[in-house]
Amino acid sequence: GWSGLHLDAGLRLTAISDLGRWMTARLVLDEAGWLAGVTGAEWGRLSDGAGRPLPRGRLADAESLARQPDGTWLIGFERWHRIRAYRDLAGPGTWVAPPPGLEVLPANGGLEALTVLPDGRVLAIAEEPDIDAGGRARRAWIRTGTRWTEGSYGVPAPYVPVDAAALPDGSVLVLERRFSIFGGFGTRIARIAGPLPGAAGFRLVAEEVARIERPLITENFEGIAAARGPDGALLVAVIADDNLNPLQRSRIATAASASRIAASVSPAAKPEAATSSSPISFRYGTSCAAAMSWKARMSASATGPALSGPRSAIIRGS
Repeated sequence: GWSGLHLDAGLRLTAISDLGRWMTARLVLDEAGWLAGVTGAEWGRLSDGAGRPLPRGRLADAESLARQPDGTWLIGFERWHRIRAYRDLAGPGTWVAPPPGLEVLPANGGLEALTVLPDGRVLAIAEEPDIDAGGRARRAWIRTGTRWTEGSYGVPAPYVPVDAAALPDGSVLVLERRFSIFGGFGTRIARIAGPLPGAAGFRLVAEEVARIERPLITENFEGIAAARGPDGALLVAVIADDNLNPLQRSRIATAASASRIAASVSPAAKPEAATSSSPISFRYGTSCAAAMSWKARMSASATGPALSGPRSAIIRGS
């Protein structure tokens, strides 16, 4: 399933999969700025340092994605915890000095969140474990040049950090997920005010700006990215990992606003408005089919208000 996500100024999204694959496509917006579909899709397999495709399993579990100012991609892997740099996602990956203590993280609790700040520093946040006996915190690192500094990121129970996206003003959006057998998936988006500190022992605290909860469609959203759209508004995209489960969907959702962050999804239901406890108002609407030149079918919401309504797409296939 798709995990890490990146979105550039040309609205080309790039995602990586925990099966060791990459995918890129351009978002197509309608005249009102809504997601209408994708075009120009390309995909392939990630490779090791010798250019050999990563075998499915422990070596291929790519979870986080970021792009440096020179265009180099950074990919965080878990199970075998490491970071690799790719000049081209279709080419070989090279070794990157890891944050201290990365090797002792739980197998399924590695670097889920990775982003490059506007000043070139790199922020990394581990999904597990909780390191604060008196509260909720995860290990976090900031790399300046080649040097990593360790601190922590505070996250409220029952959420865990699963991705991050730096914003032009130096702040960072953090995507957080919760799950329970009876409650299913829930998503929270929080913002760390910038500029981020860099001294050893730093503590990052984020303010909630949005939630995706029922009655909206909830899914295993694991990737977040942000970029300025053609009209200058901040476009935020999230992508869901279907866990290779036929009951789940690899969904892409976007929302745009010039003054606030919103996350949106679109169930197959009559257009209706819904609000959450956060400062953001969510809206959702009906769905229609769209085509994609790939082993997938996309479904994108067709109606909704001009600014803060939903636009989502479902990827079926691999």
